[in-house]
Amino acid sequence: MNPFTMINRIEDLASLRAGPVEPLQAEVFRLTDPSRHLALQDATGRLLARCSLWRAHDAHGVPTTDGLIGHYAALDPDAGRELLEHASNWHWSEGRERVIGPMDGSTWHRYRLLTERGTEPTFFLEPDNPDDWPRHFTDAGFVPLATYTSALNSDLSQFDPRSDRRRAEFERNGITIRTIALERFDFDLAAIHELSLEAFARNFLYSPIALETFIASYTPIRPQLVPELVLLAERDGQLVGFIFGIPDLMESARGEPRRTVVVKSMAVHPACAGNGLGGLLVDDCQRAARKLGFQRAIHALMHETNRSRSISARYGTIIRRYTLYAKSLSENEH
Repeated sequence: MNPFTMINRIEDLASLRAGPVEPLQAEVFRLTDPSRHLALQDATGRLLARCSLWRAHDAHGVPTTDGLIGHYAALDPDAGRELLEHASNWHWSEGRERVIGPMDGSTWHRYRLLTERGTEPTFFLEPDNPDDWPRHFTDAGFVPLATYTSALNSDLSQFDPRSDRRRAEFERNGITIRTIALERFDFDLAAIHELSLEAFARNFLYSPIALETFIASYTPIRPQLVPELVLLAERDGQLVGFIFGIPDLMESARGEPRRTVVVKSMAVHPACAGNGLGGLLVDDCQRAARKLGFQRAIHALMHETNRSRSISARYGTIIRRYTLYAKSLSENEH
C-alpha cells in the first residue's frame, strides 16, 4: 500500500482522516493555491504528516527552477523525513534544481521555522512549530538558507531624538504621516499592496502577489486593528511608506494584561530609502503605542540583512530566531 495520498483539488481535503496531525484547512489551501498536497497516512488511514508543493517564481512572476514545500506538519522525525524525501523527489521529477522550505507558496504567506525559542511566549501572527521540526528538515538533507530574528523593545519611553527634526524636513518636502482609515480599509490596503510590490522587490526570494490575495490575507485581522498603530506616509496623495503595528492578541488569550504591540511590517518607497523615513515610522508607531498604554513592542520576523534590523537595534534585543531551509537536487541523489 502506498502511504502517500496526492491531492490536487481543494474538495479532496475532506477525504483525509485526522490522526496525530490535523488535515490542512480548506481556506488555507484556497488562499495559497498549491500545485499538489501530500498526505502521509498509516495503515488505518490516520494522517501522520502533510505538506504542499509549489514551483517558485521570481520578482517578475516568472517560474524558476526552485521548488517550494509548505503547509508542513509531521508527527515525528521519521514521518517528516519520509514526507520531505518524497516531496523532494517529486520536485526533482518536475525538473527543479533546488527545493526550499517550509514556505507556503511565497514569502507573503507563512514560511520558515522557529529554531531558537528563547523565553518570551509566542506573539500574535508569529509562526510557531514543535521544537523538533528543524531536525525533520536537516535529517532529510536540508541546510539553512536564511535566518530571521524578532526583537523586543521592553521600554517604549525610548525615542529617537532625531524624529522631530526629520518630521519637519519631510513635511517641508511634502511628506505627511496619517493613520489608516478603517472606513476605506480596502482602498488604503490597495495602496499598501502597491507600495509593497515596489519596496520588497529586492527582498530575498521575493515574488509578487495579486491584490485580491493580499486583501484576503489581511481582512481577517481588520477587527483587531488599532488605527493609531498603522501609519501611512504620503506625498501628493501617493503612499511612500507605511508601518503596520497590531496589539499582541496572544496576551489576552493567555489571560494577561495587554501591554505589547507587534510591529508586523514596514516599507519605504525605493525613492525614499535611506533618508530616515523608516526610522521615523518606527519611532512614531512606538510613541503612539505608548500613548495608548502599551509598554513594549516586538519588531517581528526580520531577515538577517534587512535595513529594519539596524533600526530595531536602536531599541531592542533579539528574542527569537527562525530558519529557512534548502536542499539541492541532482540526478545522482535520486
